[in-house]
Amino acid sequence: MEAILIEGGQPLVGTLAVSGAKNTALALLAATLCASGTTVLENVPELADVQVMLEVLTSIGVKVQRQHDGIALDASVLTSHTTPYDLVTRMRASFFVLGPILARLGQARIPLPGGCAIGSRPVDLHLKGLRALGAEVAIEHGYAIAKADKLVGAAIYLDYPSVGATETIMMAAALAEGTTTLTNGAQEPEIVDLAELLTAMGARIEGAGTECMRIEGRPDLVGVRHRCIGDRIEAGTFMIAAAATRGDLTLVGIRPEHVASLSGKLQEMGVSVTWTAPEALRVQATGELTPIDVRTLPFPGFPTDLQAQTMALLAMTPGTSMLTETVFENRFLHVDELLRMGANIKTEGNCAVIQGVRPLTGAPVRATDLRAGAALVVAGLAARGTTQITGVHHIDRGYERLEEKLISVGARITRSGVGETAKP
Repeated sequence: MEAILIEGGQPLVGTLAVSGAKNTALALLAATLCASGTTVLENVPELADVQVMLEVLTSIGVKVQRQHDGIALDASVLTSHTTPYDLVTRMRASFFVLGPILARLGQARIPLPGGCAIGSRPVDLHLKGLRALGAEVAIEHGYAIAKADKLVGAAIYLDYPSVGATETIMMAAALAEGTTTLTNGAQEPEIVDLAELLTAMGARIEGAGTECMRIEGRPDLVGVRHRCIGDRIEAGTFMIAAAATRGDLTLVGIRPEHVASLSGKLQEMGVSVTWTAPEALRVQATGELTPIDVRTLPFPGFPTDLQAQTMALLAMTPGTSMLTETVFENRFLHVDELLRMGANIKTEGNCAVIQGVRPLTGAPVRATDLRAGAALVVAGLAARGTTQITGVHHIDRGYERLEEKLISVGARITRSGVGETAKP
């Protein structure tokens, strides 16, 4: 087992390039199944989750070839409608292949998904959408089993704007006969990027990024070349880290509208956020920060995937802040670890009251999920002394070359065997 060691107190200063978006890349990889040809995806991050998805695709016959400028995926021939149980249960996004496989082969048998332990994320809405398109769907022995002679466009309303369900329905509808209207779908940037890929393949999609989307399916889609957008959660994590360390950090490769809610909250705290180019922003934190209240919401609201990192920042901000989590019911697992570092946080239900203290102090802590791990990195970068973080496999799921990037802007961070003792 590995650990990340951070000697805190070093401001992050310099320029970082934002990697391709993990959540977008996983959906785009699944969408390559929609095309009976070769699709080349550029700017795909090298992450553990991406590797799992590639293994899932390979297992059903997709030919995968890494190129110097991207990944080529030939889905001309699919050899199986069933994906390996051990792969899909390791990562929730693997379930996204259900819709395309069903549309291409007329049947699909996909294990129910696994992923981070941040609460219940049922697949009911995914299955509801496929049923509306004409599929027969059942849950048997841990698998979702879907069959359909053909999929036909329909009017679908989602009870909750689930990103995963929206993506599943989009991919299936892109190959369905006729037109699908999807109301109350997710509006995240990942949805827009997926729509751009499916449109380039030949589907006609209107309204992506709004509450109502219209999808005209095609019997055959073609392979194309597409570039993945920058990762708004990685960018947000680095923005928060710059504020926590009182740094001066420039990020390139991210669109302003993708981090607008975080930018607004940081500015409310007294952090300077300025756009120096169409896809470049500068974050400066020189003075004392002020407490704020934050409530997570689906996009364009404040992202749940930045809640833990923001809590780490607020734990070091003098005064009382309140953070309300409305998306996942079990996403405060990082609180106990921040308490080990001296934070003063009290939780009740989905609310956390944070009394800021400065500074936090380094301690041995454990990442319980991906974003909790990122929060501990933020805390460790600003804390006094050395922080030892175990459970780093969670962090590796979502952050490409994390240590390398942070070292390049002044952080003192290394990775080592867990048996080594962190120096005080």
